[in-house]
Amino acid sequence: MGADADFIGGHDILALERFMDETRHMIIFDVLTAESPVGDKGERLRLFLSDKGYEKALASEKRGEIKIRKHAAIIEGHILADRKKRRH
Repeated sequence: MGADADFIGGHDILALERFMDETRHMIIFDVLTAESPVGDKGERLRLFLSDKGYEKALASEKRGEIKIRKHAAIIEGHILADRKKRRH
């Protein structure tokens, strides 16, 4: 893999969508099929989403169209990365 291996398409990290009032989620995902509603097979994308958009992404993942690699909550434009659950 070359330098493009780290490329993430979709929304830029400072995209206007990040700062919209309804934005609550950021996801980074891989497009697994040509049937995916967003992107082309083999792409890795970042999207800033509302709750409704995130629900659609989860449904797409359940259908096997995408694989969500990373999720973070968005509050007033701030990215709050999900914490890994600790084992006790």
